[in-house]
Amino acid sequence: MKQYTAKEVENLLTEEKPLNIIDVREVDEVANGKILGALHIPLGLLEFRMSELDKSKEYIMVCRSGARSGRATQFLESYGFHVINMTGGMLDWEGKVE
Repeated sequence: MKQYTAKEVENLLTEEKPLNIIDVREVDEVANGKILGALHIPLGLLEFRMSELDKSKEYIMVCRSGARSGRATQFLESYGFHVINMTGGMLDWEGKVE
């Protein structure tokens, strides 16, 4: 499984690279803030919302600590998506949130 640290993702965002970030936390967790531009798809709904994703794009998966996003990464990889897990999750995130 390919992984980025929270700092690596933050650096990519400051370089204004186009990133596709998916936050798999629950609604109440995201209410406290999510990475700017991240798409919110709770882990439990990921299977049902896969059709919204494009297999030609690369996605960075985010959760609170990196565990759920790791499961989401493995799940999407099994369906042929290009996915990267952000280790440490939002607990390690020091960048801007919306």
